[in-house]
This record gives sequence, structure tokens and C-alpha cells, in this order.
Amino acid sequence: MQITAKLVKELRTMTGAGMMDCKKTLTETDGDIEKAVDLLREKGMAKAIKKSGRVASEGLIFDGVSDDHKKAVVLEFNAETDFVSKNDEFKNFGKALVEIALNKEISTVEELKAEKLADGKTVEESLVALISKIGENMNIRRMEKVVTTGFVTTYNHLGGKLGVIVEMSGEVTPERLEKAKGIAMHAAAMNPGYLREEDVTTDMLEHEKEIARKQLEMEGKPAQIIEKILIGKMRKFYEENCLVDQIYVRAENKETVAKFAGDMKVMSFTRYKVGEGIEKKVEDFAAEVAAQIKG
Repeated sequence: MQITAKLVKELRTMTGAGMMDCKKTLTETDGDIEKAVDLLREKGMAKAIKKSGRVASEGLIFDGVSDDHKKAVVLEFNAETDFVSKNDEFKNFGKALVEIALNKEISTVEELKAEKLADGKTVEESLVALISKIGENMNIRRMEKVVTTGFVTTYNHLGGKLGVIVEMSGEVTPERLEKAKGIAMHAAAMNPGYLREEDVTTDMLEHEKEIARKQLEMEGKPAQIIEKILIGKMRKFYEENCLVDQIYVRAENKETVAKFAGDMKVMSFTRYKVGEGIEKKVEDFAAEVAAQIKG
């Protein structure tokens, strides 16, 4: 059967594969477009699996909140390069992931990947297809969903490089929501390690105490004085690392986040920054080009 330009274009539209790949596959299937689609999907999955070993440390943080502010989702969707994270297909897929997680009984990345889309494919199958089409490894790295009896809001910074959920007590009002957004912005800026004092582990506290104690000993402070100084240093540690004890970043009168919240309590917070904790692989440009040429 003659492989016409129209047939090649039709297959490309259906699959998003390259023109030469489409022509070659149609030749292999003797012009049977349905078989060609299946074959390209098979090849695409093989390529996607091969790409899965690459480090995906760039990407974006996506977030969403239900209309009643009772549910919120924040997730990190990664790619290998910042260039791909600016791709509309990448961004639209990330937004779709949030909508699915927000509106379904989903609380983990594994549950999200198993969810079926309108076209019958699972999220994971659609992700594999997107990896094949764009040509980079991509990964739904992590997700947090908060469902509350109070209310939630989110804050997204630097066009998706950092995202925060805060959960507050009480019923939502415009004034309370404005304060909650301010607290989410504070968490983005100040990167607290804990919500409150009770969340600091004994091991962490003892570790900080030991560092401070050695510093004071090196300064020649007497043992009985050191213990008194340590009390103040641990208070300072809480003030610097616990969200509710931090000085609110936009406060003019040095009030803490807890005081700024007024009659509300901060129940929880989640802060995601793109790529944090991922070890990025560094290659020189020549080696990278050579690796691509080898396939």
C-alpha cells in the first residue's frame, strides 16, 4: 500500500510521534493505521522506560483548592530540564493531575497514577505517552492532600517553583482567608522546619543543644552558666524554626505568626520546593551530546 503524506499526517496527529517515525511505522504495518498506533505506543513505552533512569530534578509545583476551602492539593511534577517545564503540555498535565486529586478519593501518588482519565487510559499510561512525545523523563514525585473541618488555602511562588498549603481552624471568611494566605506566604519565605515546639523531636533538640554547648565551651563559659544560656538558645531555636513561633514576615510590630492568626490556629502546613532533596547529575556538554548521539 502506498504511504501517502496525508496518512502520515493523520498518524502524527493521532500519536504525536515524529514524521519519520510515523512513515516508518506505516511502512512496517503496510498502511494499517490502527496497527501503526499500537506499534508506536509499544515503541513509545519502550523509549519512556529507557528514559526513566534519567534524573528529573526540574519541574513545577502545582496546587489547587476546592470551592468550599475544605480540600487542597499540592504536588511536584518533575522533568529533566526547565525548558520542558515551560511546555504547555507539561503544564496542562500538571494542572489536570491536581484536578483529579482534588475531586477523587485520592491521597497518594500511587492512587493518582492508577486513576483513569476520560479516554480510558490511566494517569500513568498518559504520563508514559507524554514522556515518549516530549522526549524527556518526567515524574510525579510527591503529593499532599489536606481535607479539613476547618479551612485550607495555598500559595504558589515564582511561577510554580515553590508551593504551600496551610490548614487553619474555624470557618472560612474573606478576612480569615486573607490572613491564611499571608501565613502561607510567610511559610514560603521563611521555610520553617516544624509547625510548633511539640513537633521538634528529642533527637533534633539534643543535637542542637550539643552544638550550642560545644560552642559555649570553646568560648570558655563556666558549666553552670552554659546550662542557663542553653535555655535561651533553645527558645531561639523554636522562634527560628517553628512556624507559629516565627516573627510574621510582614509584621510591623514583631508579632508571631500565632499572634497574627488571631482567633485561628494553624493546624498544619506543607511546603514543597522543586527539586529539593534530589541529587542532580552534572555532565559536561560534550559528554551529553555524545551520549545523545549514541541514543
